[in-house]
Amino acid sequence: MSPQALLKRFYAAFATLDARTMQSCYAPDARFEDPVFMLQGSEQIGTMWQMLCETMRNRGQAVFRLEARDIEAMEDRGSAHWEVRYRFGAAGRMVHNVVEAQFTFEDGLIASHVDNFDFWRWARQALGPTGLALGWSGYLQKKVRRESNAKLARRIQRESERVAG
Repeated sequence: MSPQALLKRFYAAFATLDARTMQSCYAPDARFEDPVFMLQGSEQIGTMWQMLCETMRNRGQAVFRLEARDIEAMEDRGSAHWEVRYRFGAAGRMVHNVVEAQFTFEDGLIASHVDNFDFWRWARQALGPTGLALGWSGYLQKKVRRESNAKLARRIQRESERVAG
């Protein structure tokens, strides 16, 4: 599959919240990074997508909408612009996140994936007054990163116990 086709497959799966297909697009030792997560390996990355996709489904897939465009890929590099709309947190605040993605490819799979977005813009929408007041600060981003990574670690632990059990 060409890198262009791979990215189109990835975003088509994301639009339907198909985390398994998304995970299958990554090389086993792939790296992922965004303002919240820094992950290594397709298992960690896949578990993150699984956790996020399940959260979106549980909040009501009707309000989730992903649009990917400007998908460009050559043999070893690619990029995409994507926007997502969804409800976040217990308050159910609507978020419209605008993301620029960069990729590298190896052996027909995603080797690295970096998503860049304006954390303060996201925090203002997702966290309301707290995000407005503190979203620009490293403090809030570190707090969100710490809580999100702890949630992911618990999920990975449960998965490994389920498989072992």
